[in-house]
Amino acid sequence: MSIAPPATDVTYEAVIGIEIHVQLRTASKMFCGCSNDIGSAAPNELTCPVCLGLPGALPVINHEAVRHVLATGIAIEATTPEVTRWDRKSYFYPDLPKGYQISQYELPLAAHGRLAVETSKGTVEVGITRAHLEEDTARLQHTRVGGRAVSLLDYDRSGAPLLEIVTDPVIHDAETARRYAEELRLLLIAIGASHAAMESGQMRVEANVSLRPTGTEAFGTRVEVKNMNSFRSVERAIEFEIVRQEAALRAGEPLILETRGWDDDRGLTYHMRTKETSDDYRYFPEPDLPPLRVDRAWLDEIRAQLPELPAARRARYRDELGLSAYDADVLVADALATEVFEAARAADPGLPPKKLANWVSGEYLRLAKGDDAEVDMARISGEQLAALVRLVEDGGISGTNAKEVLLRVGRSGRPVAEVVAQAGFKQISDSGALQAAVDEVIAENPDAAADVRAGTMKAIGFLTGQVMKKTRGQANAGVVQQLIRDSLEVD
Repeated sequence: MSIAPPATDVTYEAVIGIEIHVQLRTASKMFCGCSNDIGSAAPNELTCPVCLGLPGALPVINHEAVRHVLATGIAIEATTPEVTRWDRKSYFYPDLPKGYQISQYELPLAAHGRLAVETSKGTVEVGITRAHLEEDTARLQHTRVGGRAVSLLDYDRSGAPLLEIVTDPVIHDAETARRYAEELRLLLIAIGASHAAMESGQMRVEANVSLRPTGTEAFGTRVEVKNMNSFRSVERAIEFEIVRQEAALRAGEPLILETRGWDDDRGLTYHMRTKETSDDYRYFPEPDLPPLRVDRAWLDEIRAQLPELPAARRARYRDELGLSAYDADVLVADALATEVFEAARAADPGLPPKKLANWVSGEYLRLAKGDDAEVDMARISGEQLAALVRLVEDGGISGTNAKEVLLRVGRSGRPVAEVVAQAGFKQISDSGALQAAVDEVIAENPDAAADVRAGTMKAIGFLTGQVMKKTRGQANAGVVQQLIRDSLEVD
C-alpha cells in the first residue's frame, strides 16, 4: 500500500536502512572443511557434500567465523546474548542448493549496536539492529554458450561464512549511507574480520529506501536496492531512488514492495522482482545445529585483543600528533597507509608527524595506486620511508630527489642509503657552489627576473625550478630562493 497522493506543498523525508554482507577471513567455510579461498580454483572445485546441500550431510560450526562476528559486535558496541540460535531461512533460487540458508533471525550473535560516522553535516550515530552469521550462496554467472544466453552455477562460494550487518531505519540521506558503509569497512579491516573488497564481492551493500511526509512516523513503501559495487554507487543509487520515489508520490503513482537493481552506466535503478517479507522466508530453528552458548570469558579475551579502531586512531592522530582532520582521514582510510605510517614512526619517533604524513598521503600512496608494474610497495618498509624522510629533514637530500629515491626503492628493494649513494643525490647547500647556476638561470630567463624585480614573487618559484633542473634536483631549494632574491636585490 503506497502513501496517498499528497498536496503539492508536502515535503518528504527519506528513511534508509543499510544491509551489508561481508565475507569473513577464515581458512574454511562456515559449516564444512572446504577451503574459503574463493576464486583460487576453477569453478566447483572447492565443494563437498555439505556445501553442495547433498542429503545426509551435516553442518559443523566454524569457530573462527563466530569469533569474527563476536569481535565485530564488541567493536560496534552491540550486546551478545547468553545463548544464540541458528535458523533456517527458506527460499528457492538456483544458487541455494538446499532450498534454505542457515542463518540467524531471532537470536543473533550481536544486536543493538551503533557506529558514529562523520558527514558534511557533522557526526551521525547510526544504530545497528543486528550482526549475525550465515552461509553464503553459490554464484550465478550469466554468459553465452554456443550463441545462447545461459546461466552457470559455481558452488565454490556456497557455504562461505558471511556476516550480515543490518542498521536501524535511521539514515535520512545518501551521503550518510555511504559514509556508514565506508566506516564499517574500515572497522572490519582493522579488526581482521574481512578484506571487505567491494570490487571482488567480499562486501556487498544493499539499501532499503522509503519516503514519508516530513514529521510523520509511519514508514512508506520500502524498496530494496542491490548491485551497488562501489561506495560512489551506493550514494548515487540512493539519491536516484529518493528522487524516483518522490516523483512517483507527487504524481499519484503507486509504489510497490520490490527489489531494484542499480545500473551504474545509466545512473538509474530498475525493477528486478517483487520483494519478500520475513514471513515469506518461513524461519524456524535449525534442527541440525545446537544453540550456541557464548562464554563471557571468551568475549573478554576477544575484547582485550581488539586493535585500535579507526575512529580512535583518527582522534589520536588529531589530538596527540597534531595532524589535521584531513590528514588523519587519509591515513586511516587506507590500511597500507596506516601500516607504513605507524612503522615509520616506530622506526624514527623524532620525525615531525606532519612531514611524515605528507609523504605517506602524497608520494607513497601515489606509487601504491599507480600503474608502474615494477613497483612493489612491500619493498618500501616503514623503516626505509623513515630513513628517507629523515634525510630530507636533515638537508641530506632534496625533496625532488627523494621522490626519485622512493621510486627506485619500490622498484629494486635496495635500501635508501644505497640508492642515494649510487645516484649521487647528496643535496647541495653551499651558496658558492649554487651561485653559478642561479646566475645562468637569471640570464636565461630575463622576463621572469623582471617579474621578480617588479614584485611578482610567484616568478621566484619558476626560477627556483630551473635551478633545480640544472642541478639534477640536488640544490637546496631554500638556499636557491635566497640566492635569487639577493641576486635580484629584492626582499
